[in-house]
Amino acid sequence: MIYLHGVGHFHPENVITNAFLESLDIGTTVDWILERVGIETRRTILPLDYIRETKNARPWETDSVRLYSNAQMAAAATRLALKRAGIGLEDIGMVISGSSLPQFLTPPEAATVAGCLGIDVPCFDINAACATFGAQMGQLDSLKPEKTPPYILVTNIECPTPSTDYSDRRTAVLFGDCATATILSLTVPSNKIFAGCEMTSKPTLWDKAVVPRWSYFAQDGNAVQGFAIRKTTDSLRSLLALYPDVNRDLLYFAGHQANLGVLTAACERAGIPPERHWHNVEFYGNVGSASVPCLLSEHWEDLCPGNHVAIAIVGAGLAWAQMM
Repeated sequence: MIYLHGVGHFHPENVITNAFLESLDIGTTVDWILERVGIETRRTILPLDYIRETKNARPWETDSVRLYSNAQMAAAATRLALKRAGIGLEDIGMVISGSSLPQFLTPPEAATVAGCLGIDVPCFDINAACATFGAQMGQLDSLKPEKTPPYILVTNIECPTPSTDYSDRRTAVLFGDCATATILSLTVPSNKIFAGCEMTSKPTLWDKAVVPRWSYFAQDGNAVQGFAIRKTTDSLRSLLALYPDVNRDLLYFAGHQANLGVLTAACERAGIPPERHWHNVEFYGNVGSASVPCLLSEHWEDLCPGNHVAIAIVGAGLAWAQMM
């Protein structure tokens, strides 16, 4: 059992609208984007003028123009999470980070986050692309509680826009930047818990969604979308069978925010009504492993005694995770 004490999120200020993408003259329109992915806006750490002028033709140069480092994004999310948890930085005894696209090959991104926060604690990364949050919770759930510090900070930092080709209408419309921070404990009780987590993968399909070093995101869109619908639906059905006593009127669904159509299809197949489906992909795009903790953060004040949240995450690898 993992006790959840606080969650925070941070989005950079720069907004990529569909009208902005249409203005790039890459063969896309506002209606085309909405019809295919259901995304209206997304956030970026890149200056909009830079995207307009270069279409990000040299992704290896983006570190010189980005508005925030990954660590700064995580630090901003952490401040909100700490406030909600009612603790201070001095209470954090470990930092675990994860990202589909860490800013540095080495050191671990968790070290850069802890350094930005000014704390000296054990740090390491757990990465499983968009399924990273599930992998982090699964690993925490397997630890011996007596061997862990009272409070653990888990961050998910995703800045895919520097790896996005803004001359390619197929991928330019998909991604946004976001960081999240989650305060957890294996020993200090709270009124919110993760009861269980299961994660697995099918690495024989690893090449269906990739970002080569110093290059752009690329995927087999049809294969990935079909896989995502199947695995999200399977995960939801599995969770509903695993927890049959959960009051369905108090059950909500939070899935990986890649495509609103995929999420809606999975809800219809698993019997989740629209009013209990949490989503924000239409406002922020695909923010990778930060998507589910961002939803939890947005709905933090909405969670009441008796509520349950079914979580299903699918990502590159191809990996998927489910938790309640």
